Formats: sequence, structure tokens, C-alpha cells
Amino acid sequence: MTTPVGRQVRVQGMVQGVGYRPFLYALAQRHGLTGEARNTAQGVVARVFGPARDVDAFVAALRVEAPPLARVSCVQARPIPAEEHAHFRILPSDAQGAPAVAVTPDAAICDACRRELLDPQDRRYRYPLLNCTQCGPRYSILLTVPYDRPNITMRAFPMCGACRAEYEDPTDRRHHAQPTCCPACGPRVRLLGGEGEPLDGDPVRGAARLLREGRILAVKGLGGFHLACDATRPPVVARLRARKHREDKPLAVMVPDADAAAALVHLPDYGRALLTGPQAPILVAPERAASPVAEEVAPGTDTLGVMVAYTPLHVLLFEELGDVPLVMTSGNLSEEPICIRNREALERLSGVADAFLVHDRPIHLRVDDSVLLATDPGPTLLRRARGYVPAGLEAGLDADGILGFGPLLKNTLALGRGTTVFPGQHVGDLDNVRALKMFDEVRAHLAEVLGVAPTLAACDLHPDYPTTRMAAQSGLPVVRVQHHHAHLAALLAETGDYASALGIAFDGAGYGPDGTVWGGEALVFDALGYERVCHLEHVALPGGDRAAREPWRMALAYLVREGLDWTRWVAHPRADSVARLLAGPLPQVQTSSMGRLFDAVAALCGLCDENTFEAKAPMRLEAAATDAPDAYPFALDGPVVRTGGVIRGVAEDLARGAPVGAVAGRFHNTLADLVVDIARRVRAERGLARVLLSGGCFVNRRLLAATHARLREAGFRVAAHTLLPPGDGAVSVGQVVHAAARRSRERGPG
Repeated sequence: MTTPVGRQVRVQGMVQGVGYRPFLYALAQRHGLTGEARNTAQGVVARVFGPARDVDAFVAALRVEAPPLARVSCVQARPIPAEEHAHFRILPSDAQGAPAVAVTPDAAICDACRRELLDPQDRRYRYPLLNCTQCGPRYSILLTVPYDRPNITMRAFPMCGACRAEYEDPTDRRHHAQPTCCPACGPRVRLLGGEGEPLDGDPVRGAARLLREGRILAVKGLGGFHLACDATRPPVVARLRARKHREDKPLAVMVPDADAAAALVHLPDYGRALLTGPQAPILVAPERAASPVAEEVAPGTDTLGVMVAYTPLHVLLFEELGDVPLVMTSGNLSEEPICIRNREALERLSGVADAFLVHDRPIHLRVDDSVLLATDPGPTLLRRARGYVPAGLEAGLDADGILGFGPLLKNTLALGRGTTVFPGQHVGDLDNVRALKMFDEVRAHLAEVLGVAPTLAACDLHPDYPTTRMAAQSGLPVVRVQHHHAHLAALLAETGDYASALGIAFDGAGYGPDGTVWGGEALVFDALGYERVCHLEHVALPGGDRAAREPWRMALAYLVREGLDWTRWVAHPRADSVARLLAGPLPQVQTSSMGRLFDAVAALCGLCDENTFEAKAPMRLEAAATDAPDAYPFALDGPVVRTGGVIRGVAEDLARGAPVGAVAGRFHNTLADLVVDIARRVRAERGLARVLLSGGCFVNRRLLAATHARLREAGFRVAAHTLLPPGDGAVSVGQVVHAAARRSRERGPG
């Protein structure tokens, strides 16, 4: 007879809300083991007993056979005395101790739930809020850890007998599925009119009828409301834009499945798996010429953001509508946080939505849709939110208790626990009261679910950012981090290699320690510090922030600096007074911003005189670009990149009637060549052969691909963002990384 042995196992990572305990139960049954398992604030703890060979096989499978949504970061096993147990069982959770578990992101509807939803014989047939251990709300409904029914917003809905039986059956797919429910015991979906009055009939069929009639609906999803309308009808889309106050920023489109998405855009090889996976993000990809989507959805671009129906409610809508693509944009007024509560939506979206498709499952935390850009060889994150947060980034540095407050625009915040940095979801631009309130909500919630009390604040250098003021008012010691260093430090953490490198940071604006506005920077850097080895030649920023909103001002600034006849290119009514100001003795704010150079060239090409949303002009320039065999001249003059040849070349090409597409193509080539020339010089002088690319300008598919390819051809090791956005959404992580490195140096060895 084989002598039994015992093991106590602690599993950490993303192991709650993913069916991990049922997995343990089935695994123990398979190996003939007895014992017990429970959720704790630190992860999942199991005690198993049986023959040594079977116990060892059980432990070995904990990571490699984990459920699809699980992310196991650590498995610790230690021997314990053998005990006699009749079977293996799951015990009630233990919430004692400091939380150390990873919180699970919200997940799109799984195939099994989709089949149930559409099966007339199933008791959950057409129930719009079904879910299981492999899909449904997670982070957005979590009040505190551990992830159990009493700690999520579904605690307001006691399970019926049938759901309770499934929940307690270790062989059932809904065993310990915390948000589980059914039509008998779960939340209800309702269709309300524009004034909040109930509308008769089946709410989903009624909503589909209104959408077919050209109405605008507010639809409650996983992490907040969407505004939806028929994406193929220009007048309807125009009406939505007017009501939402979103002039021409691209809108996202939802379709029923990946086949419907592939009919609208050119999906890359990874596109189908990404769209139909648990994250189910918006994927921005080149639009097909035959797409029926109205031009008003994404005017002036050659791409379209598509996502598939990722909740049961969305699936049911498309069962009624077929393949009609729907605009599915954030349920807010432009630049405000999304609505999450029914009453809030009725108040804030009154006059925007004609009707409201709501449910009464409470959302605790706002989580917008994630957005990715289809690039080669893989996707680039533009907005990290639903499906991705609050998954952590293993930084390899002691970041415990460090809170990164992030930037002004595209704000996220980040909090360190141990050596892991947890970025919060996209908050957005902190230029309104509602966004600042959301920032505080995310800050408090992250600290709660991670069990971390912040001990050190990290923020931007800019003295007027609200995040800088909030950090100063937090009562914590403050580390201030230069904006572009933070960009690149975040990318260092993504690579896991903290050796010195050349960093290229191209974006719109970041406060420089010299009092100028940076944005076209080459830094030799590590996590601790940087040296600015090269930057774009400074140019005046006429009107300060207004120059970022009005690209004609930047075109004028460059033309005046180069002594060119600006009257040929700039016809704005205020151009003459701004030109006199530029030529006068009064000092102007100076910038080295690559984003503003993009603006200037776009304005010279006649593509954009007003940035009604950030990066509109660069997006128009990218969309216009065609392949070109050559580039414009520039000069590396010590640490300064002289851009006069670029501006003169663009003006001369346009004067002789060159196509705008060719001009835009040459401009993109120029920037890729510039990066390679800078990298070659730094390699020759310092021996560095690793180049990191960060900043919002590298959201540009053409620029990223050309720069990446030419650097590799020149023998450089190149890294760009894959886990965080290239834009300002990564800055909070970089702030934490720098503060962690600095704190480690100050503490010294041991």
C-alpha cells in the first residue's frame, strides 16, 4: 500500500473569478486526491493528500493546465503531515491578511454561454445577463477582495434554487461563478423612452426596432453605457455627433462577429482571435473600400475601429438586426467619463439618446472599451481598459506603495505592489470635474483591491497639471519625473531589461526642465535618469496651447522661422497678427515637439487647420501618405536636428504641384531616416545598439513600421510598446518605475 503524503499549495496571480477552484476540484478528482481549497486575500490555498506521485502531478498541473482566463504568477508547495479526508472539497473564503491576489478583468461572452443564450431549450434562453466562470463582469463589479458573491455588486441578487445548485456543483460550469444568475433571480433589462418612461414589449426587440428607425440609443454594457446608432446612415451618425459634441473624432463600430468585422476592415492574421478573445477590444484597422459604413463615422482617415458583440445583450441585439454595423461609442458627452448608473445616464444623456436600454446589475467602476491598433507584427494598445485592467506589469523593481499620478491628457494612474505595477484603466483628459472625480474613484479602488496604502507619490514635472497638484496635496513624499523619461522608463519595464539605451520619444508635448515644451527627443537613459542627446530644433509655439488646437499657427511659425513667404500657404484671418507677433521682440514659448511638426506639415498640405481632437492633423497626414522613394533633408547639428530643410522641401514640392500623398510619404520617410541617423551617431559615440520607441507619434502605423524596419536593417535592437500604449497612457507606469529605481538607490544595498 502506498503511503500518502500531504502538500499545502499557495497559488498566486489571476486566480479568482476564473474558475480556478473548480479546476482544482476536477484536478484532485482526476488524480484521486483528497483535501480542500479556498480563496484567500493572497490567492488560492489548497491542502491535498494522496500518493506522492499523484500529489506531485497535481502540483505540476497547477500552472500548465490552468483555466483560460487564469494567469498564474507563483505556485508554492510545502510538505505537510498526511491527513485522512473523505473527499476533496471547496471551503468558504478567508479574507484575512493583506490582499496579494491579482484582480481579474471583465471578460467577453464565452462560446458556451453564447450557445445557451440562443438555445430555445435552455433555461437561460435570451437572458441578456447570463455569465459563467469563463466570462462576464469581474473588475467592474468588484467592491473588495476576495472575489466572492458578498464582495461584488451581484450580492443584491440572491440566487434561486437552480442557480444555487449549479454554483455548489463541482462538476458544473458555473461552480463558484460569483455573478451567476438567471431570469428567475437575476437583474432585469428594460427599455426606457427619452424621458425615462418604460416602453412596452420585449426590450431588446424594441431597441432593435428603434435602431432600424434611425434612433440613437444609450445601451448599458459591462463597464458603462454606449451610445448606439446605425453606422450605415450618414444623417443618423451626424445627428449623434451633433448631440454628443464630437465633431469628427472617429467613432467605434460594433458588429455581430469576426466575419462581419472582416467585411468592413482588413484584419491582420491575429485580428480574429483578438476580436473574439476574452478582451474583445476595439481594433483599428484599414477600412475596406466596399465597407457600407458611413464616411461620417471616421472622416478623413483610412481606418475603422471595429469590435464584436461581447455581452449577451449585444449578441441579442444583433440577432434582431443581422449584420447591420452599429456605431457603439462611449456613453458620455465628449471627453467626459462614461455613465455607469441608470439615473446618471438619464440625466447626462438626456437630449442625446432617444431611448435607453438599461439593466439593474450595478456597475461599481467605470471601465471604457480598450482600443488597439492593427500594426505589424502585432497590435499596439491605444487605450488600455476593459479586458486588460487591472492586470499588472511585472517590473522587476521594488515598486511597493508607489503611486504614479500620470499626465494631464489620456490619463491613467498606476500603483505598485511588490515588484508589480498595476496600471488603472483609461481615465481620459483631466480637464473637467467629472474626469477628476473618476481619477479619485480609480485611485481609491486600486488601493482597496490591491491592499496597498500608497507611501510615495510620483508625478509629472509640469507645475500646472492637476496631477502634480494632487500629488503635492496627497501628504506623501513626491518624486517628479520628466514626461518623456517616464514614457521611456515604462517601456524599459515592458522589456524587463534596465540597461542603458537610446530612447526616442516623439509626441505632442511634455514639460522640459529648461522651461520649453519638449516632444522630439532622443535620450540616453535608464530607469534612474537620462541625458538629452538630441532634439528637434526649437520653434515658437504661437498662442501657447492654442497652437496645438490650430495647426495653421505651427505652419506659420515654421515658415516665419525659415524666412519663407507664409502668405502663400496660410490664409487664416488672424495669420497676419500672429506673423507680426512671431517677428516681433516679445519672447515666445519654444517647443521641440514632433507632434507640432506633424501639425505644421498637415496644415501646409491643406489637410487640417483645426485639431478638433488631439492628433487629428497627424492622423490626416498619415491617411493621405503614399509610398515615396525619397525623403527631405535635415541636419544633425550637435544635439539639434535642423528641420529647415524639411519645411523648405515640403513647401517647394507643394509649390510645384506635387501630390499631397507623395509629400506626406516623403515626410514619414524623413522621420524614419532621422531616427536611424541619431541612432548611428549614438552607437558610434557610446556603443549603444538598443533603441526604444515611445510617445504618441508612434501610434502612426507608417512611422512605426518604417522606423522599426530601418533600425533593424542598420543592426539595432529595437523595442516598442506591446503591453502599454505608446502615448500618455503609459506615463504613470514610467513614473512608478523611476521612483522605484530612485528609492532603491537611496536605500542602498540590503
